[in-house]
Amino acid sequence: MGQPIVVVKKPSSKPGVVRFEINRSLTGMGHERYRSAADATGDRPPDVLARHVLEHGGVAAVHVYSNMITVELTDDGTATGLQELIEGLFTHYREGVRPSIP
Repeated sequence: MGQPIVVVKKPSSKPGVVRFEINRSLTGMGHERYRSAADATGDRPPDVLARHVLEHGGVAAVHVYSNMITVELTDDGTATGLQELIEGLFTHYREGVRPSIP
C-alpha cells in the first residue's frame, strides 16, 4: 500500500475557489491548468488528479502547482467530496485489489 496523501483544505479570499494543500509535490515547480477533462489527457499525476476532479462535477477549472491544488467551482458547484477524492487518488494497492474512486 502506498503512503496516504494528507489533504488540508485552505481558505481562499475569492468566492467559488477552493484550495487544497497535500503532503507531496505533483508538478515540481511547474504550473498545470485544466479547464476540462479533455485538457487532462496524460497519465502524469497532475493530469490524473485534474481529470478526476473535473469529472466529479461542479468544477470549472483546476490549477496544480507543486503541492497546491486550486479548484474553481461552477456557479452551482460545491466542494463536497473533493477532499476525499484527492486523499484516495494516489494510494496504491496490491495487484488485483482496487478500491472504488468516488
